[in-house]
Amino acid sequence: MRGLIRFLLPAVPLVMLAIAIWRRITGTEPPEGLAERLGHLPHPKGPAIWLHGASNGEVASARWVLERLLAENPGLSVLVTANTTTARAMVRGWDLPGVTAAFAPLDLSGSLARVLKTWAPKMLLTVEGEIYPRRFASCARADIPVALIGGRMSERSYQGWKALQPVMARALARVTLASPQDAASGQRLVDLGLARDRLREVCDLKAVGIRRLPTPDLPAPETRTRWLLAASTHEGEEAAVLDAFMAARACFDHLILAPRHPRRADEVAGLIAARGLKVARRSSGALPGAEDVFLADTMGEMDLWYARAGACFVGGSLAPRGGHSPWEPARFGCAILHGPCVFNFAAAYATLAEATGALAVAGPESLALALQGLDAGHQAALSKACAQSLRTVDDGDALIHEILTLQRR
Repeated sequence: MRGLIRFLLPAVPLVMLAIAIWRRITGTEPPEGLAERLGHLPHPKGPAIWLHGASNGEVASARWVLERLLAENPGLSVLVTANTTTARAMVRGWDLPGVTAAFAPLDLSGSLARVLKTWAPKMLLTVEGEIYPRRFASCARADIPVALIGGRMSERSYQGWKALQPVMARALARVTLASPQDAASGQRLVDLGLARDRLREVCDLKAVGIRRLPTPDLPAPETRTRWLLAASTHEGEEAAVLDAFMAARACFDHLILAPRHPRRADEVAGLIAARGLKVARRSSGALPGAEDVFLADTMGEMDLWYARAGACFVGGSLAPRGGHSPWEPARFGCAILHGPCVFNFAAAYATLAEATGALAVAGPESLALALQGLDAGHQAALSKACAQSLRTVDDGDALIHEILTLQRR
């Protein structure tokens, strides 16, 4: 099996090229998307670096890094690449001076050569688990340092990469420094071939970024405690949340249901209707009101729902998805509940567990029981403990120092 995987691996960029061509033909990406993926980009206006993240979450988690680098380097040009249309649009919407947002180049020699020739970046910052063997090799040949920041390597990903140990080891040998999201990720990266002397302190990019944001203005607590939010839910979780909510009406009058993928909204609406609950949908222009369930079926508005709710169930944790970050609802003072599957953010949830800052539930039945006991006083206690945990998060200064040192070498 390992031999087959290694044989097929070189074909992956060609498959991605075929997909990019198809997206161009079908118009599912902007007309310039294929050109960008082939490395045709505008020239920078000054000294440059390259930052890459897979999609919205990864790129957004590194925004504070980007802003610090721009503040420390007036006139700096930054190429921010992502794999998705939504992430590219998000970065453009930030309208940060000196920042060019583009689709990530395909991991093909020609595409990479064009990007490096046009931008000549002083370094590549790659976020979380975005490890590209040919990209890293091209940077190494051009003497461009590669920094893996917020490096994440779950147990599942680790087991998959072990089948490609030689390939991964060669890629990690070209990483100049790696700042992992958690200690376990750091150890797995070392096991896969990262030199231990290139491993740096743990830095959870998302947690640092949220800690640096201003404290939001929130409604009075008594207006929030009767509202429950289910954030970033996946298939199989909405039914469990709806049933648990119905069993906990003594504590909650309203549920805001925000599926991770709004394209599933009609399916979720059907689950709500089947239970005889009154529903309103954000995609129809509604705002939360007197309905039983508010279906938040849009993108980019989660802050509105965190601010409304006194309690938040974080999705992807009952379904086997690894969970989502708890720090967004923590910033808004939500009492947090989650299921058992949180391997994507194991360290964050361990911190909350130690501080009794979140409720862990084993399944749908225990979710219902937990909600039935989540009155205003319990919500306030959880929120306070969670806020204290967020204040213990590292400020990220050590990582910024390392990056600046690399850039100025």
